Amino acid sequence: MKLRDIAHSRSGDKGNISNISVIAFDEADYPFLAEHVTAARVAAHFDGIVTGTVTRYELPALGALNFVLTGALGGGVTRSLALDAHGKGMSSALLDLELPDLELPAPDRHPNNQNGGERP
Repeated sequence: MKLRDIAHSRSGDKGNISNISVIAFDEADYPFLAEHVTAARVAAHFDGIVTGTVTRYELPALGALNFVLTGALGGGVTRSLALDAHGKGMSSALLDLELPDLELPAPDRHPNNQNGGERP
């Protein structure tokens, strides 16, 4: 299952730092996200792109995780020659992170799941 099946993201960037929030569609999935979307997994997912640290902040009241990735934008948005190295592109890439399957109790549980709740 992909992270995008149970969460969406928001992001931003400043200088050479990307900030990505991962927000569960259903707050009941937050413990699953907290267990499986770790700073180490995010760093491994962006291996070769992020040259600095990945720090995770937990926001359980919002059902969200926030990641701060230093050394993530090739020296900064205005200095990088990479195509779309901004935070928004990185948040979309993070949603491709593979996770273990999660049982869905109802087909319409996650509004952005285009497969009627079924896993691809």
